Order: sequence, then C-alpha cells, then structure tokens
Amino acid sequence: MSRITRTTERVLDNKGKLLIPYFVAGDPNLRTTLQLMHAVVDQGADIIELGIPFSDPSSDGPVIQRGVERSLQRGTSLNDVLDLVRQFRERDDSTPIVLMGYLNPIE
Repeated sequence: MSRITRTTERVLDNKGKLLIPYFVAGDPNLRTTLQLMHAVVDQGADIIELGIPFSDPSSDGPVIQRGVERSLQRGTSLNDVLDLVRQFRERDDSTPIVLMGYLNPIE
C-alpha cells in the first residue's frame, strides 16, 4: 500500500479532511523549503505537494509563478528537488510527497 493510500484511508476513516500544503521547491531557498516541509508535518499536515520549478509556469496563478521565478533565479533544478525529497526522507519516511510539475523538464 502506498504512503498516499495509507494516509488517505487513515484520515478519511476518522471522518477527517486531508491537509495538503503546497510549496514551490527552492522558494525562498532549498534549505528553508526543507525546514517548512518538516514544520507543516509537525503541525499536522498529512501530505506535502512540492512544485518543481519550470521556466514557463503558464498554467499556474501569479503567486506560484512568482515563487517559481524566485526559485529558478537561485538555480533550482529537478535534481535539486529530488535531493530535497531525499533529505526530507532522512528524518521522515512516512509523510507522502506529491511532486507537481510540467512534463517539459522531464522529457
């Protein structure tokens, strides 16, 4: 059973609602993103959605677009995001992480 399925079933079985915060990876920087990820879990977040910065975030709203721009200005790459998840897993191996992005950087 996946982390997402396990977490979703646990919360819904208790008639709860899932808390899923979203972060643009690397905004304001990778270190702070990692700290924020741990902080929201400590405060009850169930799943974390982590945005992968991409140079043309046209489908996102203006707030996320600005976060993506700041992250890219600092040079955040897909490999950096994957390393961020690895670092998160060193302390937390159970909270699900969903990566959100565009297909272009992966192709």
